Amino acid sequence: MEPTGQESQGAAGPREEGEETRLGEAPEPEPRSSDAQSPALAPGTQPVGPGGGEAAGPAGAGRGRGRGERDGAEGTGEQRESDSGTDLGQRPEDQAGEPGGRQPGPSREHPRERLQERAEGAEQVEGKPPPEEKPDWPEETKESESSRDKKDSPAGRDAEQLRRRPTFRFSTCRKSFPQLLWSDRWGHSPSLFNQLAKMGDPNVLEMVQHEERRSSRDTDYAFETNELSLGSRETSLLISEETLPAKRYNLFLRRRLLFKKDKHSKDSVFFRDGIRQIDFVLSYVDDIKKEGDLKSERRKEFEHNLRKTGLELEIEDKTNSEDGKTYFVKIHAPWEVLATYAEVLGIKMPIKESDIPRPDKVPFSYMLGPLKLPRNVKHPHPEYFTAQFTRHRQELFLIDDKSSFFPSSSRNRIVYYILSRCPFGIEEGKKRFGIERLLTSHTYSSAYPLHDGQYWKPSEPSHPVNERYMLCQNWARFSYFYKEQPLDLIRNYYGEKIGIYFVFLGFYTEMLLFAAIVGLACFIYGLLSVHSSTRSTEICDPEIGGQIIMCPLCDLVCEFWRLNSTCLASKVSHLFDNESTVFFAIFMGIWVTLFLEFWKQRQARLEYEWDLVDFEEEQQQLQLRPEFEAMCKHRKMNPVTKELEPYMPLYRRIPWYFLSGATVTLWMALVLASMVSVIVYRLAVFATFASFVESEASLKHVKSILTPQITTSLTGSCLNFIVILILNFFYEKISAWITKMEIPRTYQEYESSLTLKMFLFQFVNFYSSCFYVAFFKGKFVGYPGKYTYLFNVWRSEECDPGGCLIELTTQLTIIMTGKQIFGNIKEAIYPFILNWWRRRKARTNSEKLYSRWEQDHDLESFGSLGLFYEYLETVIQFGFVTLFVASFPLAPLLALLNNAIEIRVDAWKLTTQYRRPVAAKAHSIGVWQDILYGMAVLSVASNAFIVAFTSDIIPRLVYLYAYSTNTSDPLKGYVNNSLSVFLVADLPNHTAPSEKRDFTTCRYRDYRYPPEDDQKYSHNMQYWHVLAAKMTFIIVMEHIVFLVKFLLAWMIPDVPKDVVERIKREKLMTVKIIHDFELNKLKENLQMDSSEFAKEVMIQENKVQLAKSTI
Repeated sequence: MEPTGQESQGAAGPREEGEETRLGEAPEPEPRSSDAQSPALAPGTQPVGPGGGEAAGPAGAGRGRGRGERDGAEGTGEQRESDSGTDLGQRPEDQAGEPGGRQPGPSREHPRERLQERAEGAEQVEGKPPPEEKPDWPEETKESESSRDKKDSPAGRDAEQLRRRPTFRFSTCRKSFPQLLWSDRWGHSPSLFNQLAKMGDPNVLEMVQHEERRSSRDTDYAFETNELSLGSRETSLLISEETLPAKRYNLFLRRRLLFKKDKHSKDSVFFRDGIRQIDFVLSYVDDIKKEGDLKSERRKEFEHNLRKTGLELEIEDKTNSEDGKTYFVKIHAPWEVLATYAEVLGIKMPIKESDIPRPDKVPFSYMLGPLKLPRNVKHPHPEYFTAQFTRHRQELFLIDDKSSFFPSSSRNRIVYYILSRCPFGIEEGKKRFGIERLLTSHTYSSAYPLHDGQYWKPSEPSHPVNERYMLCQNWARFSYFYKEQPLDLIRNYYGEKIGIYFVFLGFYTEMLLFAAIVGLACFIYGLLSVHSSTRSTEICDPEIGGQIIMCPLCDLVCEFWRLNSTCLASKVSHLFDNESTVFFAIFMGIWVTLFLEFWKQRQARLEYEWDLVDFEEEQQQLQLRPEFEAMCKHRKMNPVTKELEPYMPLYRRIPWYFLSGATVTLWMALVLASMVSVIVYRLAVFATFASFVESEASLKHVKSILTPQITTSLTGSCLNFIVILILNFFYEKISAWITKMEIPRTYQEYESSLTLKMFLFQFVNFYSSCFYVAFFKGKFVGYPGKYTYLFNVWRSEECDPGGCLIELTTQLTIIMTGKQIFGNIKEAIYPFILNWWRRRKARTNSEKLYSRWEQDHDLESFGSLGLFYEYLETVIQFGFVTLFVASFPLAPLLALLNNAIEIRVDAWKLTTQYRRPVAAKAHSIGVWQDILYGMAVLSVASNAFIVAFTSDIIPRLVYLYAYSTNTSDPLKGYVNNSLSVFLVADLPNHTAPSEKRDFTTCRYRDYRYPPEDDQKYSHNMQYWHVLAAKMTFIIVMEHIVFLVKFLLAWMIPDVPKDVVERIKREKLMTVKIIHDFELNKLKENLQMDSSEFAKEVMIQENKVQLAKSTI
């Protein structure tokens, strides 16, 4: 029996560990005779083709040849029929009675048993290329060349004509209904094989092939006896089949044997044969320590099981590597593997080009011409109607070329799915599997898919398109910061999960443009009105502010000071604390709602464009983490799929949940403790700096610019930022370890758990100091003579007479800007320096080939959590923009400028400095969307409280409408009204300055009765009026903003109407296409059955006529 296209691939079957086939040298095939098979081979089998038969045709063609033809066999049609009688699936009792001396073949075997037999006979491996210049041609080729003269003779021509005579086959059974046969006849449904593939069974592909061959043999067996018993007169009535070309491996062998390594291109992404594409690369270094033998055994078993799954491997020896230490295992997924696992993963593939036109152009789109990309870059491929790929409907799909049908992102996703579930042995009584475990134990040093080619030059015309180069030219260039992103190209190259992140980042940046414009307008308004501000004018006026003596800001060492010393601070404060602050706070509350609602629409449109509409339902059962499956000893029936799934009882998780919660709480408490330490630092430095400035006469001029308040605020903010970075570094390691110990069930659960831990910590870490300045600083100070003390040692901090808003602005600016600058440096410069140093160390043997897999190996790894940190960085920035934006209207502008650079930095590092990440699917931004919604609600409340309690706008409005007596300038006298009077004689000895002055009273910021009043130093009525006005403002603002938010959310649909119509149209067309396909297939089968039945009737009538004539 001729092996099928899958059987002939040696890599698809098991190999003995330690056997090697040297690439570039093909084993000489056994000489075949027309009379008998070689005694070294089992009946009905042939030697494995050179190179494992990588150039074998499609599976369907292989099955056709296996049923009726022997490629390259010398002999007549009867001899080929005799050979086909040794079919593995044929019944011995039927063979015994067949004419023509057919030998009984072996009975049906289990795929695992056949796998073991093939493993003992098959020899094929990886190795070094041939050292000779001339290739060693196979004996078959030489023999065929030496027999040309014989074929030129008359006898040779007759034999050649006889050999090329068409073979006649007849069957009244349908040719292929494998799924029906599996479920009805043999009891194995496709879902069974899919379940085995999910569980990582390395024999699943062999079992699929075995079932397909067995079903096709059984369907042909019904009329095979009649066919063999017919005479020459009957055979003229049968259906003829053309013989397929002989020696199907010759072209492949010539290309392999003529190959020279010194002419191998450095940009090659293929095996040495130049045909099979490299889909994945593993690397490792020999370990001479105690665990070296254990790691070697793991690798052998792992690679052996990879071959059993159907993957093809090629190993590069360490002598061929640049550093002389690293082995590289190149992995190729043949068509059979891709087709099998594409069905397991539910990958959608095109079935027909879409007739739905793309969305109409946006109004005034001609004005956005400079921002647009070329059409072939923005939409590199046409739109198609798609359906989930299945092996049994391959004719339905638009398969022009099997080698390029699946995009490279889908190929590496499929290979990684196999790698993550492939076993490598049993240790400590437990089954161990998965490439991640091998990477953790340093059995392999890395595992990565290859980039398409070099990023600085396009591919050769004969090679596939270098999408990496296209991305670098149209996406990763900093000069393109103003252009749109090639989102479809990003999705095709990196997968949907990375693609949707850049869609979100781009959409967020576009929406920031509107907030930045409004915020800049508010800042310009404050800049233009600073000189007309009555408050700043009174503070800076020597006759007003210069005559107001303020109480000391600290005990003993601080002196009395004049109000006009804060003139500069009051002018700067007015830039951010003016009448436009209220408007901007309300605007940002509405902007957040519009952003989230429009993002839901953009996400819905993206799900349609990228075929992710039904993704969640499809992938719900396919994202089980291998670690979860390995740790689970229990199985539980899924009520939906009615299949047994791994299950872990709750009592095994509860201890880790408690540990996780305690750890997060401990670290958040540590953050609060660090914030308190920074407060203590500010209090201590404030007193020291104040006394130092007073004692040094040379610093009198500096005192007007660097006041103690400004100095301590700047240095405290910088110190707080450094503490934030240090705590963040350590917490990232601990949170990742705790999340793994929780053993989440799916990757989605793992990311959600890690996201919750990291965000809670980052929220407290980055925002705690801002919340302190906005809502606590200066609110519980007390008054002179009765101050509140921290730990009974340090006096509580006071705000500037103009309010704490300027300090909040300073804190926010330093942390936000510092984080963005540090993040960009870390993301761009850090991997660039590491890659440069790694390449510098590796380039020790310049005469050797620095191959594509080595170039990518020397790049930095993006990591499984690389995208997680990108989202986290963006969400933290979103918090700065929304939570405290009332104090800093320029925050959206800074975020916009940062994101314009961030997009290009991320694109540049992904394209040039990082290995290609494994493609993954995602239909949304996941749990981050819920976090954004929570922050949007919190931002309304926080901005309302900032305007009410941190800003000075509400007290000014109360004075304007309730206490002002000046009709021409209503705010005149506000500064004096906002400061209470304190009698210096009432200061306790432990707080009074050491040097006595001639001041009888001093002023402090509060609303209290004067010393001569009966209720001295108690809150006066204006204090309660202001407090009531603040609470009223908070309630009114929150209700207005929330009302508008809910109204907008109700008015804006989650899915645009045109997208709903397109989805319905596509579903209708997909169902229609599949229905027409199945209907046509059914008609063809019915026509075939009726025509074969008619021919069978004619044959029987001819037999009757022949019998009558002989009688």
